[in-house]
Amino acid sequence: MSYLVDSDVVADWLNGKEHTVQLLANFEERGLAISLITYGEIYEGIYYGKNPEKARRIFLQFLRKVDVLPLNRRIMQRFAEIRGALRHKGQLIGDPDILIDATAIHHDLTLLTRNTKDFSRIPDLKLYQSNKFTSG
Repeated sequence: MSYLVDSDVVADWLNGKEHTVQLLANFEERGLAISLITYGEIYEGIYYGKNPEKARRIFLQFLRKVDVLPLNRRIMQRFAEIRGALRHKGQLIGDPDILIDATAIHHDLTLLTRNTKDFSRIPDLKLYQSNKFTSG
């Protein structure tokens, strides 16, 4: 496994954004995973979206291609370390993002995300080049 896919990228895949669909297909053989946090964020979008049943079916297809990584004590310790450092600098970001960061660092994975503004603040986090994604 080489890559942790962030919630924004999963959402792009679920919405059929061609560039993201192709990118993840190219990375699939290297191993893809999502955090349990992303799993929850995506389900929130499914439950409160326009067509929950269709979205759930598409997400289940996606889940066949990725591992879902649970949280554990080591990840939670890393979360606390990152959150405390960000708070100390006055640069705190949302807890879900920090949990995703901590998961990527713990498993030594590169994070695939469009949210490089927030995630670039995290030392030791490997990010996929942001210019490879399009938001449109």
